[in-house]
Amino acid sequence: MNIFTELVNGFQLILSWTPLFMVALGVMLGILVGVIPGLSPAMGVALLVPFSYGMEPLNALILLTAVYAAANYGGTITAIAINTPGTPSAIVSTFDGYPLTRQGKPGKALGASVIASTFGGFLGAVILVFFSEPLARAALKFGPAEYFSLAIFGLTIISSLSRGNWIKAFIATLIGLLLNTVGMDPFTGYLRFTFGIPELADGFGFIPALIGLFALGEIFLSLEKSETVQSAVQKISSEMPRLKEIWAIKRTILQSSLLGTLIGVVPGAGATIAAFIAYGEAKRISKNPEQFGKGALDGVAASGAATSGSVGGALVPLLTLGIPGSAATAVLIGALMLHGLTPGPELFKSNAAIIYGLFASLFLAYFVMFFLGYLGNQLWIKIISLPRELLYPLILAIAFIGSYSVNNSMFDVWSCLGFGILGWILRRYHFPTAPVILGLILGFLAETNFRRALLMGDARIFFTQPVSLALLILAVLSFFYPILKAKFKFLDNNNHKK
Repeated sequence: MNIFTELVNGFQLILSWTPLFMVALGVMLGILVGVIPGLSPAMGVALLVPFSYGMEPLNALILLTAVYAAANYGGTITAIAINTPGTPSAIVSTFDGYPLTRQGKPGKALGASVIASTFGGFLGAVILVFFSEPLARAALKFGPAEYFSLAIFGLTIISSLSRGNWIKAFIATLIGLLLNTVGMDPFTGYLRFTFGIPELADGFGFIPALIGLFALGEIFLSLEKSETVQSAVQKISSEMPRLKEIWAIKRTILQSSLLGTLIGVVPGAGATIAAFIAYGEAKRISKNPEQFGKGALDGVAASGAATSGSVGGALVPLLTLGIPGSAATAVLIGALMLHGLTPGPELFKSNAAIIYGLFASLFLAYFVMFFLGYLGNQLWIKIISLPRELLYPLILAIAFIGSYSVNNSMFDVWSCLGFGILGWILRRYHFPTAPVILGLILGFLAETNFRRALLMGDARIFFTQPVSLALLILAVLSFFYPILKAKFKFLDNNNHKK
């Protein structure tokens, strides 16, 4: 009952002009940050921290948290509209969102995304309010063995991304894992596979790789098949998903929201891993898994719900234990301390009004995000309808500016172009590009925690730790289930034909 009272007091605290303006401003800026490739939620929050210095602590936190929440949604907009993920977690939105756009149905994809993102955000905020402390304690039990097993579980999603050929998906994942080894060894400091190029000391930039594989790879392939692209552009529809269609995917939205929140609680896991795992699970439970990758609303909803759900999850260890659950929450720790607030258990006792005011503002931010997202969809649908001669140069400009802006480096631009060529070659020979990104994302997490775990003991540690063992069992089931399901379905169809 005390939580309800505090939350009501929090709403009363923010129902004045300045906090409401901060919510609206934060959501608008967050969507803008998400839409621009190269600007991650963490970068968006970091850019605004200096401007928050002269504000009241609550107003500053409302602004920064709203930017964080909305940026995760904003990244899905360009992913669906022009196959250019604005944020790393938005990669998953390209799998089914962009095929829907190619079919002339961007309104359905964008509408499903904003609805699922809003629901995921609301559910994540509810869990944040009511289950912060127990979830934070559970997250603390994750050691190197558990993180390695989580990375392996994330990698098993390749069987869901294979689109009928899991061997090609496996090879694409290996390419991503191999590319991840370029740069300085995290333990010894030796340079690996840099070939004397100083810019490769830190490895390939993730944002240039992401933009190149998806945006440029798609453009290069489309230029080969110009007739297909032109006909797709001529049939653009602004029709939003009907209530019946959203109701049909309610289980996916709920499941993905919960998964996103729970994975977001684990420090270092983040929205990207949450989106990939939620997508794989959505495909596993779907009655029509063969539609995934071809324009399934379930796939769009799974990504959006999990990404937004991870925001509330990532705030759990930050506020209760002072441990950042993501890169953006690491920046938020600095913002809290800048305003004289020390995250941890004592924060709820000494500054309960500010914390519950922040919780209340998060609910309001998702309401504003839904409103702006639904209105803004019409703008993006008009941009998609542009002639190819205008649209492709626009995408190329966004891609190169986004790549350059990360480190102000032309090397990243050339890297983006190189990954674009790689993406084009992979697509041309029907290799999925998403597993390459999955390998790049999870390679570092898997390698570093595998070696840390071995330094603590021997290989048995992965099987003697209960959480680690459970994740490895889930990984085996997750990997083989789609493959076996497809095999049995094939055999069953053959028997029916006979």
